[in-house]
Amino acid sequence: MAKCEKCGNDYKGSFEVVMDGISHTFDSFECAIAALAPNCSHCNCKIIGHGVSKNGKVYCCDHCARAVHLAAAS
Repeated sequence: MAKCEKCGNDYKGSFEVVMDGISHTFDSFECAIAALAPNCSHCNCKIIGHGVSKNGKVYCCDHCARAVHLAAAS
C-alpha cells in the first residue's frame, strides 16, 4: 500500500503519476486533480481537459479566454 500525498490515505489501490519527472502517489483522481491540475486564469476552476492557452496563460475554456481578453481590450 502507498500513502496518498494529498489526503494521506493509505490505500492498496493507489497509483503513481509522473509529472515533469517527479513521481506523485494518489489514492484517487480527485486528489491527483486537486494537487496537479492547473487553475483557470479567469475563473480559477481546475482544468481537467485540454484547456485553452492564450498569451502565456491557461484557461478552462474559450469563454474564459475571450472574457479576459475582451475586458483588456475595453
